[in-house]
Amino acid sequence: MKVYMMDNRIILVGKAWEIRAKLREYQQKYDSVSNWIESHTTNSPTTKKS
Repeated sequence: MKVYMMDNRIILVGKAWEIRAKLREYQQKYDSVSNWIESHTTNSPTTKKS
């Protein structure tokens, strides 16, 4: 599972069940995807593997 976080978007790459699990995980921290993006705004793309 990979999570690409860019200035104005988040791209989730993985199997459907992995993406659903990751979205449930972030649902505990953020009210919406917009809040998630705003909290991780950076000048350069980032990749996170899990």
